[in-house]
Amino acid sequence: MSSQALQSLLDLLDLEQIERDIFRGRSRFAVVPRVFGGQVAAQALIAAGRTVPADRFAHSLHAYFLVAGDPGAPIVYDVDRIRDGRSFTTRRVVAVQHGRPIFHLSASFQAYEEGLDHQTAMPEVPDPETLPTFEEMMPRYADAYASPEMLERMVTTRAAVDLRYVNPPPWGSVGEPREPRSQVWFRTAGKLDGSLDDPLMHVCLATYVSDMSLLDSVLLAHGRGGWAAGDVVGASLDHAMWFHRPFRADEWLLYDQESPSASGGRGLGQARIYTRDGRLAISVIQEGVVRVPR
Repeated sequence: MSSQALQSLLDLLDLEQIERDIFRGRSRFAVVPRVFGGQVAAQALIAAGRTVPADRFAHSLHAYFLVAGDPGAPIVYDVDRIRDGRSFTTRRVVAVQHGRPIFHLSASFQAYEEGLDHQTAMPEVPDPETLPTFEEMMPRYADAYASPEMLERMVTTRAAVDLRYVNPPPWGSVGEPREPRSQVWFRTAGKLDGSLDDPLMHVCLATYVSDMSLLDSVLLAHGRGGWAAGDVVGASLDHAMWFHRPFRADEWLLYDQESPSASGGRGLGQARIYTRDGRLAISVIQEGVVRVPR
């Protein structure tokens, strides 16, 4: 592992166990002044996974973001052991901060078994090595941000992940509505090894990244630059993921995202995540608040 930023992220996901089914996690500032939703979801999944037998792997999660998290305070994760069946294990996690729930997650784990197998084909896209890194790309769009500090924060908060946009991001075409589809290659900024190289950590890192850009396609449809550009305000409302096939978060994954609908101050994003060799690894759906400032 070569990235100091990645080590910092892995430390963030290393929860402290304070009781049998109670864990405590630290927080850090995101692009906007609240806890990044992907962090809370990943930490909650870590908490759930630590109460599950090692031979059972996460296959789905369903979550609701209830209240904006305070990045200056720890988060307590209370795990409820809902079900331990012969094939499936179910956990419910409530994240608590300042004495009230801020996030709720249900996760299901399954013992490996053989079954029917088919999938949607991966779209044709350029190889990730032919695309600029996030850090290389961002200065091109400096004028789209409310301040230089906001641009720097965007780069810093994504330093643990190598993100490469196939097409210009929303803030690269403000005022120009486009097809509501966004494609991003991603992998961690370094390899996982030793005790960190386990299926749960790879799933949790993908969960963390999945909240970074899923609503981009909503913004593209309306020519909006996004939260950091200041032409919309919003937040994640709920998030669901299905983990279909094994993958590694430290190897290239294609995040193929689109938005089928936006209405009522909300926008819906849905996506598929493929391994570089074309296997469909994950399906994702998220709805978020997307409002135009008055």
